[in-house]
Amino acid sequence: MTKNNTKSAPYYNIGQLRVDYWNKLKIETSEIVRCHKGSANEKATKQKINEIIKDLKDVECFFASPGKERLRKLEHAFISDEYASLSKMVFDTTKQLLEDSYKSNPDFIDFEEHSMVSVEKHEQNSNVRKNHFEVLFIDNISEQEEKKLKQDLRSFHTQNDNFSYNIVVQRSFQDAIIALLFNHNIQAVVVRYAPPYYSKLISPLIKPYIEEVTKLDFSSKAETDLGPVIGELIKQFRPELDAYYVTDTSLGYLKDSTIKGFRRIFYQTEDIQELHLTIMRGIAERYRTPFFSALVEYSQKPTGVFHAMPIARGNSVFMSRWINDFGEFYGRNMFLAETSATTGGLDSLLQPTGPIKKAQEKARDAYGALDTYFVTNGTSTANKIVMQALVQPHDVVLIDRDCHKSHHYGLVLAGAYPVYLDSYPIEEYSMYGAVPLEQIKRKLLQLKEAGRLEKVKMLLLTNCTFDGLVYNVERVMEEVLAIKPDMVFLWDEAWFAFAGFNYNYRQRTGMFVAKKLYKKYKSPNYRIKYKKHLADLREGEHSSLPDPDKVLIRVYSTQSTHKTLSSFRQGSMIHIWDEDFRRKTVTTFLEAYMTHTSTSPNYQMLASLDVSRRQVQFEGFELVEKSIELAMVLRAKVHDNPQLKKYFEVLTVGDFIPNNFRKTGLKEYYCKDEGWNRMGEAWEKDEFVLDPTKITLYVGKTGVDGDTFKNKYLMDKFNIQINKTSRNTVLFMTNIGTTRGSITYLVNALLKIADELDEELKALNEKEKEIRKRKIYSLTKEVPPLPDFSYFHESFQAVPGVPGGNLREAYFLAYDEENFEYVPLNECLSVMKKGRTLVASTFVIPYPPGFPVLVPGQVVSDEIINFLTVLDVSEIHGYRDDLGLRVFKEKVMNRHKITTSMGAMLVGKKNS
Repeated sequence: MTKNNTKSAPYYNIGQLRVDYWNKLKIETSEIVRCHKGSANEKATKQKINEIIKDLKDVECFFASPGKERLRKLEHAFISDEYASLSKMVFDTTKQLLEDSYKSNPDFIDFEEHSMVSVEKHEQNSNVRKNHFEVLFIDNISEQEEKKLKQDLRSFHTQNDNFSYNIVVQRSFQDAIIALLFNHNIQAVVVRYAPPYYSKLISPLIKPYIEEVTKLDFSSKAETDLGPVIGELIKQFRPELDAYYVTDTSLGYLKDSTIKGFRRIFYQTEDIQELHLTIMRGIAERYRTPFFSALVEYSQKPTGVFHAMPIARGNSVFMSRWINDFGEFYGRNMFLAETSATTGGLDSLLQPTGPIKKAQEKARDAYGALDTYFVTNGTSTANKIVMQALVQPHDVVLIDRDCHKSHHYGLVLAGAYPVYLDSYPIEEYSMYGAVPLEQIKRKLLQLKEAGRLEKVKMLLLTNCTFDGLVYNVERVMEEVLAIKPDMVFLWDEAWFAFAGFNYNYRQRTGMFVAKKLYKKYKSPNYRIKYKKHLADLREGEHSSLPDPDKVLIRVYSTQSTHKTLSSFRQGSMIHIWDEDFRRKTVTTFLEAYMTHTSTSPNYQMLASLDVSRRQVQFEGFELVEKSIELAMVLRAKVHDNPQLKKYFEVLTVGDFIPNNFRKTGLKEYYCKDEGWNRMGEAWEKDEFVLDPTKITLYVGKTGVDGDTFKNKYLMDKFNIQINKTSRNTVLFMTNIGTTRGSITYLVNALLKIADELDEELKALNEKEKEIRKRKIYSLTKEVPPLPDFSYFHESFQAVPGVPGGNLREAYFLAYDEENFEYVPLNECLSVMKKGRTLVASTFVIPYPPGFPVLVPGQVVSDEIINFLTVLDVSEIHGYRDDLGLRVFKEKVMNRHKITTSMGAMLVGKKNS
């Protein structure tokens, strides 16, 4: 058994702690107003307030708002026994913090120079809206110097500015990194002078939440070198931020890495106004949305429409007596922005040269790609584009069998030979996990031994899976590249578009790892390491490190932006980090892009992709963290509530991932007795991890299957929408749009369902109770075994006895109705026992789980028939209950087998 070495904390993150402590302070300051002077209750309450303020000082020192200035005012009121004023200030501050009011009105948070504006007055004046942010200054200055710096910078703000900011000063290296991790409102960083390394602000209260900081060790560095190190760490922890460096070092002595590590370098003699203007310009550039802004401008132009689309400008809608309700529902702007024009300030998606091109470049930079393309037909189309662009007929593709169906159809279109990889089964919950790395390497070595490695083109994996399993992307790529140094990786990140904006998640994304490995393999240190590694290998042992002279980094990620970020439905992106792309692949990629992309793309969708990029660059760090926090809160609520635990369980890391894939031993994110386990180490080291925003609720103890629970209880009674079920589970997801209110509503619904189940149980007679018991037993114990991929029939094997099948040939063979027939499911096993081999002529995809259990050309196994027989789902694509399983006729297979054998002989002679 792997030992659990994880650390735990009473709150999931510092944000949760911070809000809770302000709420505690609100309760206690409200209480002290009611206390009698000199009473024991007053004395006890004062002690509590004193302790909370002391604790909040340890947190608020990393924030400009409310910050330490506000706490000084509160403390002054407290010491002066001005309890009514204290209570009012705490109430307003807590409300402001919860509602994020300070982000849109800078006057509201200007604590140091002005008296506080009340929440009510702020709300009256909220029609004047400015986006407010904070700038982190790293400089070991005095309190008086800090005050002057704030005054100087404030003097440069004008009423016409679109943005405003306040500054938070940190005086050491460690404190600067803590502020970056804690304070999501920081949008720019200024490193001034040489800060000391060690913090004087780390208290026991915040220590559990700074695991990333305590793991760092740059204490041996000279203080003059710490500034550039901070620049590198900003890219690691918060790459979206603008970083500036103020130095005395002359240009000749500045390292190239330092110059490239910051957006701009200033000298101490320069006017601070230039720094202010540069900060504002950096924010404005990130805020700019080239295509959305162009579309808004176009919609406001008076235009004569003499082309396609009567709906453009809305005339055909608003002038109608019969469909004007359609226009009223969507509003005029939607129609004013509807056009088929690609000029007049707009652009063509198929050959962009203007605002679409600029929007894609901004998305490229945000996601850390070398190239990014917008896709308006969903990630199903993005997957087919990448497949067709990179894979030729007869190329071999390693692919996880339980990936999205678009990949399987993409293989058919490309004429590639798939080698299907099996994910480990999670049979108790009727779902699959992910593909173990050892299986991938084993298949590659089999192909190598068969002389087929040069035909292998791509490894295609889903990251993260629908159920939230996330690969160790770096380890997979490194060990695969050691065997096949030019392998193309396609990471289907349909459910992972948000991952680039959280530190832990980012480490497991295709774009981040591609850039990291490229730099690693180009470094002199890696060459030394590789040579030593080769020297240490025993005879017959395979290298686990890629050859730096042969390795190529070729990585593609397809992302459903609409699934987890603020894009309209079907809005997706393709991100590319491919050394060969601009040299070799760009032409075929653009051909594939042209093939699958509409000539009439939806402009609203493109605008939403542009805007979603802006949002994640400013708010991604905060919103992703909040979505994780809310997921953790939901897990804890179900875990801790006795009424909910009677019927429901939230599946844990240990339920999803076997011990041998969890090096750190992390079993669960939350335990009532110990609190929150820190997940950083697991995300760094384990082969698989579980995305906590995917919350799988086990409902087997209710006696109701997952599909019925979804429809009868969640949808029909509470209008709660979910996307996926299994035989005994339902899957909830949190995202950047999830609110505390929606989590509360879900918990309330589950409590009502639990109460209803209690009442139903009381009303059952003995016979009905026995039936219910059998249902529960069936759902919890009688789980159907999950079948692996069997094999391609020898007629459809690319090379006999070698992994890889001719999916395309089998697929199109079934276009002739004379070639297939139906065999009733209940007769399949008896037919097979008589010696006939049944071969599928179509994809068979049950929902759930939503991926093929059979593909064209695959031999039907006993396990697959048993699985389909006991599967209690209402939707199976490719299977007709009235007719049975569609298979190739026996005579067709015999004829095709002879033809295939003759073809193989001819190929063999030609090769000889």
